[in-house]
Amino acid sequence: MLEIFNASDAAYNGQFITGVHTTGIYCLPSCKARKPKPENVSFYATLEDARAAGFRACKKCKPDEFYLGEFAGETLIEGLLEAIRLEPHSFRNVESVIAASGVGSSKLYELFRVHLHTTPLEVLNAARLEAAQRALLLSDRPVTEIAFEVGFESLSSFNENFRSSLYLTPLEFRRIRDGEGFSLHLPKDYPLEFVLKHIARDGESLTERILNHTLEAAWWIGGVACVVQMSLEPDSATVKVLEGQLKPGDYLELHSKVLGVLGLSTNIEKFETLLEADPALSTLHRSSKGFRFPLLASPWDGLMWAIIGQQITTGFAATLRKRLTELAGMPTKSGLYAPPTLEAVAALEQIQLLELGFTRSRADYLIGAAKAVLEGRLPLETLRFKSATRLERTLLAQKGVGPWTAHYLMMQAYGLLDCVPVGDTGVGEALKQFFALEERPDARGTLERMEVFRPYRSLATFHLWQYLGAREREKKVLKGA
Repeated sequence: MLEIFNASDAAYNGQFITGVHTTGIYCLPSCKARKPKPENVSFYATLEDARAAGFRACKKCKPDEFYLGEFAGETLIEGLLEAIRLEPHSFRNVESVIAASGVGSSKLYELFRVHLHTTPLEVLNAARLEAAQRALLLSDRPVTEIAFEVGFESLSSFNENFRSSLYLTPLEFRRIRDGEGFSLHLPKDYPLEFVLKHIARDGESLTERILNHTLEAAWWIGGVACVVQMSLEPDSATVKVLEGQLKPGDYLELHSKVLGVLGLSTNIEKFETLLEADPALSTLHRSSKGFRFPLLASPWDGLMWAIIGQQITTGFAATLRKRLTELAGMPTKSGLYAPPTLEAVAALEQIQLLELGFTRSRADYLIGAAKAVLEGRLPLETLRFKSATRLERTLLAQKGVGPWTAHYLMMQAYGLLDCVPVGDTGVGEALKQFFALEERPDARGTLERMEVFRPYRSLATFHLWQYLGAREREKKVLKGA
């Protein structure tokens, strides 16, 4: 946050407030006033927190005025999102969404990009498909009736959207509830070997394993510890539940998790078009073309692993995850462990984590986060249906969660498309090498370089990580030769 404040980075306005002790004022991250010494600065999650600490508003950056305008847009978008999710059939098309918003189309598209990292049409189609999925699982009504009920104007449009987004036909999806497994139709450009290698990068994982082209993972679904098997072929992924009894409605969660872990819940077409349109950018995905970034099983899993991985090597983070899973995870018959639950982590004592190799602060952050979620102060599941700006602000208010952790979670657990984990060493080094810079960029330089990838900076981040990995492998080969 200090780096962001010193860089006067407007991209973080609304995420935190800076209090300056020497002047007694609070400022936005973008404030252009003369910067104070680090020891004279405090950070706050909200205006109210800064005021309670005795600070008054800066007259130069005018944070009070900014927050009034910023949250007006956030409130508008969250209201629209809720209305669309509850009654997608009430919105015939994007024009009806614009009409309901009360603002112009350009303004609405910008608000959707900032607050949801997507477009009105994508939100509307996703809401329609989710409503259709529930109806298919929980009723026996004809597919045609359901298609029109959720808002599609033709059966062909419904079928096309359903298969391209969910990788099954509506009838195939309905048969999921029979519990006999299902097969996803993978895209023609699906990089199977690349995805398998990416998933298998944590060789110490106790929650998942890969044998040849088969992935087995232990997940919590509907409150039940399940073991799910995914057998992958170039054009299909066959899914079976090996352990755990699911109710019909739970198969919606199962299907969603499978799409997430296989990277199928993200549309990469526009991002790859952006890269190919610029010769200077097109080589970024030379070794990772078609890569759809995988999501973690749940927001809690994401927060847990992000806190563990703060400022340590990937290898040591994997070791700590393994130890925590052995301590607090749920063993299954298959030998895998379902990840530690909120309740299990909240019940731990600091000394138990210290004995595993955690630092005191990391142990406190992890246990404190679990308690915050259980007590409703950090509603990770509810935040799925709120704006990205509210999600980030809420995460940053949690002790132990900084900008890197917040953006890592927003990308890997919530699937938001336009995040930048500022301070990530891998991203900084990849930018240095990709753009042939003399030195690794700081926070401000990182954001400036990432601007060319907007509004798909999350996707760019994943490709930068892969780019750096490919460069390091090339150096090892050359060194060996």
